Amino acid sequence: MKAIILARVSTDEQKEAGNSLPAQQARMRSYIDRTENLKLDKEYIFDESAYKEHRKEFQKVIDYVTDQKEVVALCCDKVDRLTRDFLVGLPALERLRRDGLVELHFPGDNLVLKKESPATDLFHFNIAVSLAQYYSNAISDNVKRSYEAKRRRGEWTGRAPIGYTNITLDERGTKDIIFDEERAHLVRRIFELYATGNYSLKKVREQIAKDGLVSESGKVLAPSMIEHIIKNPFYYGVARSKRGLYPHKYLPLVTKELWDQCQKVASSWGKKPFQYAAKPHIFRGLLRCARCGCAMSPETAKGKYVYYSCTNAKKDLCDKKVYIPEKDLLKPVYEVLRALDKLPQERIDEVVEGLKASHRSKEAFHGNALAGLRKEYDMLQQRLDKMYLDHLDGRITQDAYDKYLHQFKARQQELNILLEEHTDADESYFVAAETVLNLAKRALEIFESSEVPEKRALLNFLLQNSVVDGKNAVFALRSPFDTILTLTKQPTGLRG
Repeated sequence: MKAIILARVSTDEQKEAGNSLPAQQARMRSYIDRTENLKLDKEYIFDESAYKEHRKEFQKVIDYVTDQKEVVALCCDKVDRLTRDFLVGLPALERLRRDGLVELHFPGDNLVLKKESPATDLFHFNIAVSLAQYYSNAISDNVKRSYEAKRRRGEWTGRAPIGYTNITLDERGTKDIIFDEERAHLVRRIFELYATGNYSLKKVREQIAKDGLVSESGKVLAPSMIEHIIKNPFYYGVARSKRGLYPHKYLPLVTKELWDQCQKVASSWGKKPFQYAAKPHIFRGLLRCARCGCAMSPETAKGKYVYYSCTNAKKDLCDKKVYIPEKDLLKPVYEVLRALDKLPQERIDEVVEGLKASHRSKEAFHGNALAGLRKEYDMLQQRLDKMYLDHLDGRITQDAYDKYLHQFKARQQELNILLEEHTDADESYFVAAETVLNLAKRALEIFESSEVPEKRALLNFLLQNSVVDGKNAVFALRSPFDTILTLTKQPTGLRG
C-alpha cells in the first residue's frame, strides 16, 4: 500500500519541543519501515505560518489521494499535527475514508482509522481534534491578552475613528492618537446638529456634506456612518471593545452631556422594544422551514397548546400556512435522548481510559515546551541583569539601555503568557471528555426535569441544522454527540 507522510509545525516552540519537521519525518519513516504492506511514496512537509497556506498544502494532500487508484495510507505523527480545525481538510478526508480510499495512521496516538473502524476509534479521533482546536484557540489568546494590557493603560488598539488620526511619536514606534485638525470640528458638528432633535440622520448627512466632511476616499459619508459616529462613546472619552467599555487616555471630542443628548434623540424615534422572549418556547429560534429556509414561529392556542408555523417571508417558495403541534416536533428529539440514555457505563470507562493514555503523551509534550520557554526566560533575565550592571558602570548609554530593556521585558511578558497557556491547556481534557459522555447519558433525565428555557438551551447544545420538513423535525447531532449515538448502537463486546 502506498504511504504518504504529512508533517506540520505551527510555532517555534513546537520546533524546539521534539516536534520539529525533521523529527516528525524521522518518526514517520521509521513507522512505515516497520509496518508491513506500507511503502513510502510521497512526503508533504510544511510550516503552518499562514492559515491560507495551510489550506493550500492540505488541498495538495486531498488531490493526491483522490487521484490514486488504490487505498493510500496517510501517516501523521499525531492528530493535532494533522489539523486543529474541523473545517480544514477533515470533511474531505472523512469522505475519502468512508469510501475506502484512504487510511489515517497516527502512531503517536496509537490510532489507525479505516473504512471499517469502530465507533470507539472514531470517537477518540473526534475528541482529539476538538481538544487540539481548543488548545490552538487558547494559544491565540496571547494577542487578546496583549490587547487587554493596552486597554488597561487606556490605549486604543485599532485605527482611530474619523475625527482623530494615528501618529508615531518616535523611532521606537510609540503610537498615539490626536485630533484630525481638518475634520475634528466637523465631526463635533454632527453631534451638535443631531442633539437638537430637528435633524434626521439623512439631514445631518446632507448638511455635513455641504460643510465639507467626506471620507478618506473623498465620498460623502453614508447614513450608517453618521449613526455609527453618533453612537460611538470614543468621542466623549470611553472606548468600546468586545469585552465592554473602558476609559481611554485621548482627548474627548465632545462632552458626555452632548453625547447623552444624542442618545436620547436616537431612542425617541417611536421605537418600542420587542419582547421577543416574553413567552419562552422550546424550539424558539432553533427551527427553520426546510422548503424556504424561513424561521418557524411559535404560537400558543387556548393558553396551553403550542404550534409552530413558517413565517412565510418568502411567499414565492412557501405560501401555505401549516401549523404543527410542538409535541409532534418533540417526538424525534425524545427518540435521540432515549438512545443516548442507553450508553453503557463500561463503554464510557473504556473511552476514558484511552483518553487518559493519550493524555500522558500530551503531558510529555507540554513538559518539553515549558522547559524551552523557561530556558529562554532565564536567559533574558541574565542579559537584563548584566545590562543593568553595564549601565551603572557607564558601559552602555541610557538610550541603548532603554531600548533593550523594553525589548527584553516585552519578550518576557510574551513568554509568561505562553507558559500560562501551556500550563492550563488540556491539563485535564480527559475529565472534560468524561463529562461529555455522562452528559449524553443523562440528557433525557436533564431534559425532562428542566424548565422551558433550560430545555431550549440543551437542544441548542445538542442539535444543529434543525429544520421542519413537512410536519416532521429533521436535525443532526453536534460533534461528538453524533459519534456517541453511533457508539450506543454498537453491540457491546463486538468490534466494528
